[in-house]
Amino acid sequence: MKQVVQNYKSGELALLDVPEPGCKPDGVLVRSAFSLISTGTELMKVSEAGMSMLGKARSRPDQVAKVMQSVATNGLPATYRKVMGKLDSYTPLGYSLCGVVERVGAGIDDVAVGDLVACAGNEHALHAELNWVPKNLYARVPDGLAPRHAAFGTVGSIALQGVRQGEPQLGEVALVIGLGLIGQLVVQLLAASGVRVVGVDPDPDRCELAARLGATACGDPSSAAVAGAVAELTDGHGVDQVYLAAGGASNQPVELAARMSRDRGRVVDIGKCRLDLPWNAYYEKELDVRFSRSYGPGRYDPAYELEGRDYPIGYVRWTERRNLACFLDLLARGRVDVEPLISHIADFEDAVETYKRLKEGDLKAVAVLFRYPDGPARSEPDGPARSEPAEQPERTTATAAPAVTVPAVRRGAQASAPARSAAPRVRLAFVGAGNYATSMLLPHLTRREGVELSTVVTTTALSAANARRKFGFAEATTDLDAVLGDPAVDAVFVVTRHSSHAELTRRALLAGKAVFVEKPLALTEEELAGVLAAVEESGNDRLQVGFNRRFAPLLTEARKRFGAPAGPASVRYLVNAGRLEHGSWYLRQGSEGTRFAGEGGHFIDTASWLLGADPVSVYATATPGQEDLQIVLGYPGGSTATLSYVTTGPASFPKETLDLVADGQALRLDDFVRASVYGRQRWVSSRLPKARDKGQRAELDAFLTAVRSGGPMPVPLESLAATTAATLAVRTSLVSGAPVTLERAR
Repeated sequence: MKQVVQNYKSGELALLDVPEPGCKPDGVLVRSAFSLISTGTELMKVSEAGMSMLGKARSRPDQVAKVMQSVATNGLPATYRKVMGKLDSYTPLGYSLCGVVERVGAGIDDVAVGDLVACAGNEHALHAELNWVPKNLYARVPDGLAPRHAAFGTVGSIALQGVRQGEPQLGEVALVIGLGLIGQLVVQLLAASGVRVVGVDPDPDRCELAARLGATACGDPSSAAVAGAVAELTDGHGVDQVYLAAGGASNQPVELAARMSRDRGRVVDIGKCRLDLPWNAYYEKELDVRFSRSYGPGRYDPAYELEGRDYPIGYVRWTERRNLACFLDLLARGRVDVEPLISHIADFEDAVETYKRLKEGDLKAVAVLFRYPDGPARSEPDGPARSEPAEQPERTTATAAPAVTVPAVRRGAQASAPARSAAPRVRLAFVGAGNYATSMLLPHLTRREGVELSTVVTTTALSAANARRKFGFAEATTDLDAVLGDPAVDAVFVVTRHSSHAELTRRALLAGKAVFVEKPLALTEEELAGVLAAVEESGNDRLQVGFNRRFAPLLTEARKRFGAPAGPASVRYLVNAGRLEHGSWYLRQGSEGTRFAGEGGHFIDTASWLLGADPVSVYATATPGQEDLQIVLGYPGGSTATLSYVTTGPASFPKETLDLVADGQALRLDDFVRASVYGRQRWVSSRLPKARDKGQRAELDAFLTAVRSGGPMPVPLESLAATTAATLAVRTSLVSGAPVTLERAR
């Protein structure tokens, strides 16, 4: 299928061939009929992409701050790869469309195949022939409403949410600053609410359009006509509400808002304009400044947008989806008219040229639509916010020390087990192509001798297309079954969200593939048992989990110099994990597991490797809210490892520090930058390593060698299972308040 994309590094716009998205549960697959170009938001993004790197940095100081923090935490080379990887990728455009439901996912019962729906979201209502849209981001189009008008649903919801924030009342007077697409809709919504509206815009054509659509008066912001109209309509008191629907770097809109407002008036920011509030003016009138967040409540909440969890109407009357449905109803009843806003309708195949004309000013427009081939049969009229962590279970009083069974590893001898003969060339398939895969794994595999990147599989079409372009995959698809059934694929990399790791690993093992799965292997004991059952059923034990730290060159050199501990040893491991950003999918504990369940295996595996054994007991305690964890791991022979996993430490402190003490010696690792060994002889690594190397390349080398030669996997399967079981036992210990014994199944 075709999709409009832009490379943020070069500014290139393209109409790209990408794989069709799959139809996942709790959503629908929609074939686009019309999609709307946001001449404000989208053109701002297009313009930013054409800037120099310095210009991009100046326009996004928030992102620069994140980059600098990443340099401090992960080092310059890793940060550079990550940033350049993101910049040199195609990004989607679009967020408002109307189309026809082509497929319905499991769990959806409010629409059927063939229904016309309006869709929202900058990840789901894209300028593409097909989009997968989750439940709370679409609404059925009322009968009789033209598809091209329904395509305004998302921008209409933005305007509607802004008006709701202003709380207009009958008879009030409002000032709308900025008469672009959003401003024109705000004017109509206010007029429909019984509010008299004064519009402000330097463009006389837009002022004239707003007057035709319901504004009482309009004018240039510097003209006396605006002040005169406000004085006449309000008896000199000033307007009740001001809606900032303008963009740009000028502070004129907020200054004008203060002059035109009455005492204790309301100022609502809908657009993205400069907000250097003149303190005296806003203080003296005690102005109420409010922000309007996009389409309404539910925006930026993954539980609402992606998982389909609606807010109770008794508590949240107007959500994203209910705003969308409301605006469609206003259109259908003729209370809002978008036809006069349509400046141009372009065929989708002319998308790149249309953006070019808009950017260069050859096409003056308030609203532009893309028209897609094979549109709906419905006739066209002739006429013009952090998700809260999952609730923590209450700790119970332990009556006996709980135990967790480490499933036994049994290797069957089925005919489907892969042959272990040496192969000169290894063909790899990737399931998933997110940040970690594209910044930490694929750069080490691209153009490597003896490796062929065969196929990349993703749930979103553009991710697959980006990976194919950047890393040279032969194929890109959204069809996992085709990859697992391809006898030419030797190994599958599973680098998806945590909740899918165990099932994808199980399926790939049953298909006879060698598997590299990024941590964690499993989120529950049942998932772990399922993976090991697949090993027994298939006879295929060709599995590696991405526990890369044991392969880090600095740590392996230090361990070699330290030697194997002869007696009981102690490991102390401090992980300064830091706080997660709002909206991080790590916070979705209900579906993706706890943060420690996701990455704790890294640190347990490292301790086990240093001690040369698997843990036999786990005891965990936590601070209130379970933000910081203290974990004590017991090992055979009396060795212990104490793991402090903290999220409340300063970002300026090293992320990982580790000490190993045994036999009169001590090993120290400082965040993979420096290592030292103290004992009969002292060894200290160079103070200036080439990069902070956490072992990804060496781990891949070991995995590819095993796949190519048919030899043993780099880490025994028994150790992978034990590390996973110990990671999961941390939660059991937290709930019970007691140590957990790790018992091996017989």
